[in-house]
Amino acid sequence: MPSVSQWAESGESPECLARAYAACEHLAQAHYENFPVASRLLPKRMRPHVAAVYAFARGADDIADEGVASAGERQERLQVWQRRLHDAVGAGRGSDASARDEDLVFVALGHTIRSLDLPLSLFDDLLSAFGQDTMTTRYASWRDLLDYCRRSANPVGRLVLRIAGYRDAALDRSSDALCTALQLTNFWQDFGRDWRAGRLYVPRDVSAAAGAREDQLGGTMLPAEWTRALGACVEFTAACYGEGRRVCDATRGRLRYELRLTWLGGRRILDRVDAQRGALLRRRPVLGAADVPALAWRLSTWKGAAA
Repeated sequence: MPSVSQWAESGESPECLARAYAACEHLAQAHYENFPVASRLLPKRMRPHVAAVYAFARGADDIADEGVASAGERQERLQVWQRRLHDAVGAGRGSDASARDEDLVFVALGHTIRSLDLPLSLFDDLLSAFGQDTMTTRYASWRDLLDYCRRSANPVGRLVLRIAGYRDAALDRSSDALCTALQLTNFWQDFGRDWRAGRLYVPRDVSAAAGAREDQLGGTMLPAEWTRALGACVEFTAACYGEGRRVCDATRGRLRYELRLTWLGGRRILDRVDAQRGALLRRRPVLGAADVPALAWRLSTWKGAAA
């Protein structure tokens, strides 16, 4: 938890902040992700701040993706989310006993941003991407999709580095590659779920090059054209993981192991996607308890050059 001196400087009570950060950590632990979120691998001082960032992003993502509200209504709610973010950063705000978890997220996040001097622009980038989710369901090229990843995923990695005290352009670039790889992996992992929701993230120039058409997606198994297209997506994503290795080796202490485990988990999902390409319309590859021994072994034998 943040120190007592930080609490005193923020103008918020220790009790209020303790409740706020606890709510964020509970939310982070309650959602399945392909990577650890504010896990015990992280230094203790970092966990509440990472959980606050995650809780904010998770809440905005749910506004963009969950429920039956129209695109216009979702955008309005995201605008309110953004105003609350800026208000929370402007001054410390307490919370009463009846405050909702949503309110507590902003209490914690406002404190995190002020005390660590985090760039507000990175949070605005996240909200820009979530707003795009309400309107855009197809991407013409890698360029378009990577611009989305630049705003939807890469800010999270940069925020984690800044929470850890890193301000390094080379690390930022490697972190961007890793975060982009994780985002792309999630797209291929969710291929069937997204298709049923009306979304398709395989760039059109990739599917066209493979001869894949949307009218071929009516069955339960993917035709050869789509498995070729997804094979190209997997290959591109694997190259991003390669570029994202540096941040796993150049950071120090426990953060290094958190990032390595994140890399390993994402790469394992990508391998599973590749092996199950034909069944992605009906099967979503995930990690489970059976994967823990293999991930732990690979983490313990990580050599810094190839894993």
